[in-house]
Amino acid sequence: MQFSNRLVHSLRSTNRKPHEYGFFMQFKAAISSLKVAWRKDPKLDQAIENDKKWKQCARVVKEVLNEPGQVIPLHYLEKRRERLGLQVKIKTFLDCNPGLFDLYLDRVRPKSEPVSFVRPSERLRQFLEEESRIFVNNESLLVSKLCKLLMMSKDKVVSADKLVQVKREFGFPNDLLVNLVPKYPEYFNLIGEPGEGKSFLQLVKLNPEFAKSVIELRAEEESRLTGIRTRPAFNWKLPPGFFIRKEVREWIRDWMELPYVSPYDDVSHLEQSSREMEKRNVGVFHELLSLSLYKRVPIPILGKFSDEYRFSNAFSNVFTRHSGIFYTSLKCGIKTAMLREAYKDGELIDRDPLLEIKDKFLELLAEGHKQKDELLRLQSETVQKDMEMMAVSNSDLDYHKCEEEEDAVI
Repeated sequence: MQFSNRLVHSLRSTNRKPHEYGFFMQFKAAISSLKVAWRKDPKLDQAIENDKKWKQCARVVKEVLNEPGQVIPLHYLEKRRERLGLQVKIKTFLDCNPGLFDLYLDRVRPKSEPVSFVRPSERLRQFLEEESRIFVNNESLLVSKLCKLLMMSKDKVVSADKLVQVKREFGFPNDLLVNLVPKYPEYFNLIGEPGEGKSFLQLVKLNPEFAKSVIELRAEEESRLTGIRTRPAFNWKLPPGFFIRKEVREWIRDWMELPYVSPYDDVSHLEQSSREMEKRNVGVFHELLSLSLYKRVPIPILGKFSDEYRFSNAFSNVFTRHSGIFYTSLKCGIKTAMLREAYKDGELIDRDPLLEIKDKFLELLAEGHKQKDELLRLQSETVQKDMEMMAVSNSDLDYHKCEEEEDAVI
């Protein structure tokens, strides 16, 4: 099912008058009263499942890198296994993912017995250098993302600590506030000390180039290609087998006819419960998900920015109410908002340039797994050769024994 400008145009082009379509002129249902049943989308759920294993590896890497000197005793890391979400012992995890770390013996204290320590491998250090290079090459993209996040906020100010908490979702580097922000004083002003809960990042200057949403840019591109002015509008499409009630369909058709509200516009004059504010909120969520690495963000993380972006307490209902635009996944025990139009058959259509970091990390893991498979193959061949040699030796012994028995008989 898909609603678009064409659908509305086709309705208007018939002989029937507008008042005969109650959803355009007379449908007055309150937004909060609209109930849309949640339906599972296996393909979008699988997109999250596919990233589960490598993200687990990334969590362990982050844990070690955050240690002083980037080393940690193996038994200390074992104690954090549950917090890291590992179902196996740390030693088993390291054996299954060779190439990430090296094990070596050292003392925790000068007179203590040597124990196993974990440190980044040379290949992991090479990956970290590649990661830094990718961040440098995409610095302009990072700056535009950060500016856009600030421009959508009501006072052009966002908690710096919150930004640090969501840096992985949007692809920001670990040194976001330490290195990136100070390099662009014309855009950013850091107020307070990060880590104390009272630091804020303020936008100094508005860049008009950053004030256009993904939807507005898409409409401009369509207008350029077709020569016909295209109105900014959401793509609204449900997968096969998904259905919504008639009254909800009618409300959505009516709502889709409202003018698009840019997430970068001033909406202080709008009522929080109005359909126009609903249009703006959907636009903000659409833009936030579009700016994210995977076009999806856990809903609790979005909720952290309720004050900055003027979200209501029941903001999460937007994702099910507009299930043709968003999907709420329940994979991994957490609600995650996903942008439907960003995926095809569970795969991202337009990949963020910063996802090159993920690709490099997957290559690192693949190299380790290949090394492990090669080692297992060599071990298997060695065992096979030993067994063959033992079989030959036993055969020779049996032959000599038979000869000795024949001589004894003679």
